[in-house]
Amino acid sequence: METSVVLHRTMLELRHSSKTFADELAAFCRGSVVPREISDSVAAILADVRQRGDEAVSYYAARFDGAKLRAREFRVSAADLAAAKKRISPADWKALQAAQKSIESFNRRGRPEGWTARNGHGATVGEKFDPIRRVGLYVPGGEVPLVSTVLMTATLARIAGCPEIAVFTPSSPDGKVAPGLLAALDLLGITEVYRVGGVQAVGAMAYGTTMIPAVDKVFGPGNAYVCEAKRQVFGTVGVDSLPGPSEVMVIADETARAEFAAADLLAQAEHGSGREKIYLVSTSPEVIAATIAAVQEQLGSLPRADKTRVVLEQGLLVAEVASLEQAAEVANYVAPEHLQLMVADKAAAKLTSAITTAGAIMTGNFTPTALGDFVAGPSHVLPTGRAGRFFSGLRVADFMRRTSLVRYERASVRKAEPTVSAFAAMERLDAHGRSVRLRAK
Repeated sequence: METSVVLHRTMLELRHSSKTFADELAAFCRGSVVPREISDSVAAILADVRQRGDEAVSYYAARFDGAKLRAREFRVSAADLAAAKKRISPADWKALQAAQKSIESFNRRGRPEGWTARNGHGATVGEKFDPIRRVGLYVPGGEVPLVSTVLMTATLARIAGCPEIAVFTPSSPDGKVAPGLLAALDLLGITEVYRVGGVQAVGAMAYGTTMIPAVDKVFGPGNAYVCEAKRQVFGTVGVDSLPGPSEVMVIADETARAEFAAADLLAQAEHGSGREKIYLVSTSPEVIAATIAAVQEQLGSLPRADKTRVVLEQGLLVAEVASLEQAAEVANYVAPEHLQLMVADKAAAKLTSAITTAGAIMTGNFTPTALGDFVAGPSHVLPTGRAGRFFSGLRVADFMRRTSLVRYERASVRKAEPTVSAFAAMERLDAHGRSVRLRAK
């Protein structure tokens, strides 16, 4: 195997006279930007779903998934959900339970709680948090059914207390949904499940159809088309973020285990959409060489080797840096979805503090991204495509609305009135000032 995109540069050039490296890094990252043909295709499908509703959803399910579904067949029956547990092994059911327990334990710690206090005027101020009424969860399915995504989204919605949780996932051509995925839904008590995926699912969530009520906010990862669909419907509905094709960056020093690093690069590449981004950043030329050799060696044993190879040929970047400080600069520019720090323990804490844009940081040779994907606890729904600069990974608060609370009495109004009057005069909003002065008398 030969990789077509492998860049060897020093960050020293990037920091000083490295215009070439900066341009090459920026160009590589821009490769994750959605091409015009995808955005146009998504816009056309969304418009069709908005106009024709269930008819359009059926049409695209047949066109893209090969599933000939009538509108009344969109929703998975309660019987199919209940039967799913019997269709998986006891070991798989135990794994679902164990992962869900870990995810719930972690995310309960982050559930926001309301509060009240007194401000400088003596008025009561605070915040309250309420669950979003109706949420739609997108779970990638088909060839690679992401069973874990059910747990990584629906568990958080349950903790938030969302009254209505609707799950959307593509079916196989015969209209079936992977039993492990259905079993995970049954474990969480999710009863509203649609065997609908792709752009048409996002459109149905945003606009509603006769058979599918619209939601208030859309959650979950997806391919480039699904991610673009979420971007285009934002404003009609809320969206969690834009988690698209997978990314991983491994930062390695001379202490890194090359075979581990190679395995982790391959683990994310095997998603196999062709739009994944895989980064190896290292201070050690020897570790780089050993890791690439291990990638080549391990690739041949993977069942999805062909699709994984395409990702490596199109989406692998290798950067040699002079220091871990320079590695941190690369990471902060890229804002990788998953970041693995395979560095000496004494350097890990400083490097973690320096990196401020990663979706999730895994530290040490024995912390592969796959642990975060399945069982560690935090949701694996993370920002991609450099969106980590302004988005964070999914958390319980994303399933809730925050409302600020304010209560003044006459005494506190009198304390506030001079400041309000000053602002009202500066902004030429006389009625604003009068509304406060009347109460301060």
